[in-house]
Amino acid sequence: MIPKQEDLHTEFKPSFSDKVIVGLVAFANAKGGTVYIGVDDDGTVVGVRLGKETVAQWINEVKSKTEPSIIPDVEIQEENGKTIVLFCVQEYPVKPVSVKGKYYCRRQNSNHLLSAGEIADMSLQTRNSSWDYYTDPLHTIDDLNLGLVRKSIAQMNRRGMNITESPEEYIRKKGLCNAAGQLTFGGYLLFKQEEDLLTTIELGHFQDKNGIFIKDSARSKASLIEQVEDVMQFVKKHINMAVIISPNQVENIQRWDYPLDAIREIVLNMIIHRDYRAAADSIVKILPDRMEFYNPGKLPEGLDIADLMSNHYRSQPRNKQIADVFKDMGEIEKYGSGIRRVVQAFLEAGHKAPEWQQISGGIMVTVHLDTKNETENVATAENDLKNDLKNDLKNDLKNLSPNQRKIMELIKSNNMITQAELSSKIGISPKNIRNNIAFLKQNGLIVRVGTRKNGHWKVTENVTENDTGLNDTCICKDDNISVKTTQGDIESGSSVEKTVEKTVGETVGETAERILNFIINNPKITKPEIAKLTGLSLRGVEWNIQQLKSTGRLTRIGPNKGGHWEVITEENKG
Repeated sequence: MIPKQEDLHTEFKPSFSDKVIVGLVAFANAKGGTVYIGVDDDGTVVGVRLGKETVAQWINEVKSKTEPSIIPDVEIQEENGKTIVLFCVQEYPVKPVSVKGKYYCRRQNSNHLLSAGEIADMSLQTRNSSWDYYTDPLHTIDDLNLGLVRKSIAQMNRRGMNITESPEEYIRKKGLCNAAGQLTFGGYLLFKQEEDLLTTIELGHFQDKNGIFIKDSARSKASLIEQVEDVMQFVKKHINMAVIISPNQVENIQRWDYPLDAIREIVLNMIIHRDYRAAADSIVKILPDRMEFYNPGKLPEGLDIADLMSNHYRSQPRNKQIADVFKDMGEIEKYGSGIRRVVQAFLEAGHKAPEWQQISGGIMVTVHLDTKNETENVATAENDLKNDLKNDLKNDLKNLSPNQRKIMELIKSNNMITQAELSSKIGISPKNIRNNIAFLKQNGLIVRVGTRKNGHWKVTENVTENDTGLNDTCICKDDNISVKTTQGDIESGSSVEKTVEKTVGETVGETAERILNFIINNPKITKPEIAKLTGLSLRGVEWNIQQLKSTGRLTRIGPNKGGHWEVITEENKG
């Protein structure tokens, strides 16, 4: 029975000609198929006249005009009193097959003329190899950055591998070069020492949504291993990150516009699966409402975007050697699972799923900035800060001893009180006063403003000896944080409601004041020591120090090792 129309495995021809042979070659380079000779394009049976040797002559013509030679199976049928001939071929095991020096492959219901790159890919796939395994005639092991190789080996060993060879031995054992020191294309691109055009990635940050007015641009021509960080650094430079800092929080809260792990996965896919034989460059565009990642290289034969999104496909890395090294380094976990992880990460972050499309001989991935989600993230971040502040104060109050509470109450009533006067009023030794004051300063509850002789004390929170805790009412709006606290009187059982209003800037300012006091007491104090004393993360300390330096309140004298801090006051300014 004749099919109703042409498809991936069916072609109609009214008579025998070179077009029949083209169809057979296209089927042999795809999944096989049948050419119906004697059937018009619309499926109408027109029939053919056959002589005694006609079919044998057709077969010989097919055999002589194809390389490697293909010989179709033949079937002769009668349809409505007319003769048709069926030429059938299976998928050929050694590809590609040509007809008169040209190569075709069946796509849907037509025969596609293969490009030089597609011919090469088909040949490599037949041999279960890829382009990056072939020898690069222009480069040797002397062209590699062996320090980068050593760093990559260390990363592999941290993942549980046991590579004891030197960088040169590893390169040879991994098959990245031959015995004569000639590199493979993959080996050179992975670890090359000098920049060149082969790996160019164009990076652009645009002011407008149409991508016309560029604000910043860069170009990476480094090794593939280094390019991952090159691209990620450019991305992080030009997308927003909210940093929520709480005085006693060990780790700061960070909120990025996009999920960075998913962006990194997209970048890795770009670099690993790029067609490095193509003249086009990879391109990354950062626009106000989205990011675009373009990569030269079409999807493998028989694979389309729908297959990618459904996850029903067998992964076929374009550059198997390159992919294998990245997999050893732990940069990719499993072939074919990257897209699924990217989509999942965006959905979990509250964004819409990224979009993939084939365009201009390559693949474009577009990720969108969800402005609604961005607003929600700000609200969430503010809520996190609100809870941090509430919990910090609650924990600090719980840790206070009766004497420490008395010290704070006396300082609150007289901020010029001396340690001797505190000792006399509370009835404990001066040494114990000093120890308690040190504890209160380290926990950010009091600070010393000015010098020992002419300065005064400041209680950083309105806390009294009757403070016992906080209620759950906390309102956060824009940069202003209002914490409404209810404090009970332990002895009488009465409650006193009071509102402590703070701003993020004031909170940061108090933290900075504490840091300045530590520096005044010890100009050679290190950042890790400040982190330990304040309870901040090292990054939080660095951020606060940068703010102090940028506002002209702090400077560094001498090198990092051997130098010291200097607090800038009105007396020593200028």
